[in-house]
Amino acid sequence: MSRERTEIAQLIESESAQESVLIQGWVRTRRDSKDFFFLELNDGSCLKNLQVVVTRAVDGFESLKSIRTGASVSIVGDLVASQGKGQKWEAMAKEVVLLGDSPESYPLQKKRHSLEFMREISHLRPRANLFGAVFRVRSRLSFAIHRYFQENGFFYVNTPIITASDCEGAGDLFKVTTLDMEAPPRSEDGLLDFSQDFFSQKTYLTVSGQLEGEAFATSLGKIYTFGPTFRAENSNTSRHASEFWMVEPEIAFCDLRQDMDCAEDFVKWVIKDTLDTCQSDLELFFNYVDKDLEERLRFVVERPFNRVSYTEAVEILQASGKKWDYPVEWGANLQSEHERYLTEEHFKSPVTVYDYPKGIKPFYMRTNEDQKTVAAMDVLVPGIGEIVGGSQREERLDILLENMKHHNISEEDYSWYVDLRRFGSVPHAGFGLGFERLLMFITGMGNIRDVIPFARTPGNI
Repeated sequence: MSRERTEIAQLIESESAQESVLIQGWVRTRRDSKDFFFLELNDGSCLKNLQVVVTRAVDGFESLKSIRTGASVSIVGDLVASQGKGQKWEAMAKEVVLLGDSPESYPLQKKRHSLEFMREISHLRPRANLFGAVFRVRSRLSFAIHRYFQENGFFYVNTPIITASDCEGAGDLFKVTTLDMEAPPRSEDGLLDFSQDFFSQKTYLTVSGQLEGEAFATSLGKIYTFGPTFRAENSNTSRHASEFWMVEPEIAFCDLRQDMDCAEDFVKWVIKDTLDTCQSDLELFFNYVDKDLEERLRFVVERPFNRVSYTEAVEILQASGKKWDYPVEWGANLQSEHERYLTEEHFKSPVTVYDYPKGIKPFYMRTNEDQKTVAAMDVLVPGIGEIVGGSQREERLDILLENMKHHNISEEDYSWYVDLRRFGSVPHAGFGLGFERLLMFITGMGNIRDVIPFARTPGNI
C-alpha cells in the first residue's frame, strides 16, 4: 500500500515528531560530510525548505551523494527535532529515491540571479524562492478577490474573450481571424473581405468585459468578471503587458460615490486578507524587495483614501513647482509621474481622482451637469500609480446615443448595448482593476513581467 505524500508546509508546522513520512520535492542544495550529507528540499508548498539528513545507513549512500541541485527525490524518513539553528524540524532519511536527475547545467544554482536572467527561464523561475513566493501570493490573492465578491452578493460572470467590441475605443486590439494571410479574400473595393472570415466580421481579443458585464448587472444586480484581457499597444514599460488579467465589477442602482466606496473597500479588504494569510511569503518581500512595503500596505488598509477632483489634482500638480516630463494642463491625461507625485509626495496615501474631462474618456461614461466632465474615477497608489479605473455609466438613452455619434461608434453594431438603456435603464457603475498591478503593489515587485507566469510583451511570446 503506497504512502500519501506529506507536504513540507505541513511538516514545518507540525506540532510533534512523526515517523516514516513520505517527502517528495526538488533539491535546492546539498552539503556533504564524510558519513552523512544534508539535502535542502522544497516542494513548492511554502517558502521554507526542509533539511533532510542522509546517513550511511541509507541504501545507496555513495551513489546518492551525486544528487545535484534541481534533482527531484522521494524520501521516506522520520521528522525529528532539528539540531541546527533556525529550524524546528528536520527529517532523518530511511529511504532515498532519485526521481529525476539534474545536470550541472541546471540554471538555478545557489546564487543571486538577476530578474532579467530569470525572465529568460520563466518555465523554471517558479522554483526560485522569490518567484515561488510571488505565485503563491498570486494564487491567494485570486481567491481573496472571489471571496470578497461572493461574500458581498456579487455573481461571477464569464464574459467573452473573443469579441466584436472595442470597449475603450483605443483601437489597440489583437485581431482574431482564420483568413489566409498569404491570399486573403478581398471585396470589390480591394479591402479584406471579413464576411468570409470565421465569424463573418472583424473580431478581436477583448480589452475588457465591461460592456457585456453591464448586460448582466442590469439583470442580476451585482456581478463581477475576472479574466484575461489583451492590448496590442507597443509599450515596453514596467507596468504594461499585452496579456493581463482584469477584475471588473458592475453594480446596478449605483452612482459614482458608491462606486468609489466599493473600490476602496475592495482594495483594502483583499490587501488585508493577503497580509493575514501569506505572512511567510510576504516576509521575503518585506526583507529583501522593499523595506517600507509592510508599512505602506498597512497604511493603505488602516486609513481612508484621499479623494480629489481631476481639476483640483491639476491645480496641485501645477503648484508643485516640479518640472514634468509630460505637461500638466486641464484636459490632458495624468501620467504615471503625476499620479505618483500625488500619492507619494503630496498626499502620502492612496488617492481617488474623480470627474475627469469628457474629451479624454470613453463614450459610456456618464456626462456631468457641467457638460465638460464625466463621472469617472481612478484609484492611485504609491509606487504604481493607477490601479483602479471606473465610472458611473451613461444610463440616459439620448445622451448615450449622442456620445456614440461623437465617437463614431455604430448604433447598429452596439444595438444590444443601447437596448440596456431602452428597456428599463437604471443608474449603474463599475470599475476595472489590473490584477497584476495590484500584485505588484502587494509584493513590491517593480515589473509586471515578474508577477505574471508567462509574460506576453511586444516582441516576446
